[in-house]
Amino acid sequence: MNIRKRLSGLWLMAMTLLSLGAYTAFFVAQMWLNVLHGFYLSLMTLQLITLVMYLYGPEKMKNKLMRVVYHVFYATSFLVIPAFIFIFMGLISQYHVKIKDSINATRMSTEKILPGDETLVYNTGKVYVIFPEYSDVELVCKDRPSKFDKSITWCSGAAFQHTVSLGFSQENVEGDHAVNGELYESPYNKSSFAAFTYSNGGFSFEFDDPQGAIKKAASEGGSGFMQFALIKDKKTVMRFDRPRARCYRTLAELNGSLCIIDSVNMLHFDEFMKELRRLGVTNAVYMDMGAGWNYSWYRNAAEKVVTLFGLPVPWSHNWIVFRN
Repeated sequence: MNIRKRLSGLWLMAMTLLSLGAYTAFFVAQMWLNVLHGFYLSLMTLQLITLVMYLYGPEKMKNKLMRVVYHVFYATSFLVIPAFIFIFMGLISQYHVKIKDSINATRMSTEKILPGDETLVYNTGKVYVIFPEYSDVELVCKDRPSKFDKSITWCSGAAFQHTVSLGFSQENVEGDHAVNGELYESPYNKSSFAAFTYSNGGFSFEFDDPQGAIKKAASEGGSGFMQFALIKDKKTVMRFDRPRARCYRTLAELNGSLCIIDSVNMLHFDEFMKELRRLGVTNAVYMDMGAGWNYSWYRNAAEKVVTLFGLPVPWSHNWIVFRN
């Protein structure tokens, strides 16, 4: 056997193992999307078939069509590396970094989970409850907020975007929204949306008339956006079964104060909601998550930026910002 054939064999064995690893990661992480699931399963199967054909010996194949099939299948092995990179990046982007300076709240009564004079993070074991230090809350669109802006104490994705687009338009932001007194009406309002607004130095959650709340905030020079309603007056108002575990985030009112609540690790949505109810969250709306959209960071008490999800994407165009 010449060197070329030996190298071909080593390449196929490596790509077969790598495709198996990619599919296993996809399966274990429960990143269920039918098209991608079919692609990864097919790619792994093709590598196995190609390896078997190689071990049999392509030179022994008398049928010309079979030799063509072998070469076509062999060519698919070059898709394995980019496919593995894609699933790896998607996988790590779903995991929350460990917040080392968080306060252990596993045995703390929920009434004591309160904001302080500086940004505080509580860890209940299931979720992080984050109280950024702030004097203003804004919706920022188009240009991603800079980590060098020392007035920002929290930044994360806010409203949904209707389409994935590199270009920005206010109409692509789902739900009516206000940006520092400017009102933008959306053609994509949903009946399940609630509104979060901040104006005149105070925050508000509106479930019955979210569009009216956004208009009011804009008229007062404030900001606001619409998102799925999760909890209203301590009662769950949205129920859906996510088919996979992931990290979740909500903008919430807890013990009369505004906070962000993130899951510590990947978990199912019903577990996340159960923890919100246990904490006694008064009001809550969903926040945009997923690879890239979960990009977020905060500034701790030592004025250092702590990045929670560090994979920004160029088609993410709106963020909620807490300023001090």
